[in-house]
Amino acid sequence: MPESPAVPAARPTPSDPGELNAEDGKLVVLARGARGRVGAVEGAAVRDQDGRTYAAASVALPSLTLTALQLAVASAVAAGASRLEAAVVVTEASTLDGAGHAAVRDLSADAPIHVAAPDGTVLGTVVE
Repeated sequence: MPESPAVPAARPTPSDPGELNAEDGKLVVLARGARGRVGAVEGAAVRDQDGRTYAAASVALPSLTLTALQLAVASAVAAGASRLEAAVVVTEASTLDGAGHAAVRDLSADAPIHVAAPDGTVLGTVVE
């Protein structure tokens, strides 16, 4: 897979998902569930302009590799979403991957993207 472009650093945010607004906290729970259900490297969830949520886990097949955030965005688009309000990725990495960042930005230039650890601790938020 080609190297991902640089992504703006995550800005410090509250470490307790309970300190996020309720809707963004729900995205953390959904992303953790998607990751845990299949033992994936990453889980992600997004909320569209109508408040609908989509959760996904990363996919790594010989013929297809998608980050969890790419798949969550693709699911939202396939269901008719034209804009995202917020996104969360749960990962062991400390930064947001470039491909997932780009997928969110394709639909929304200003949606916050929260990066959380597997235990749900929010590590930071990318708003650029």
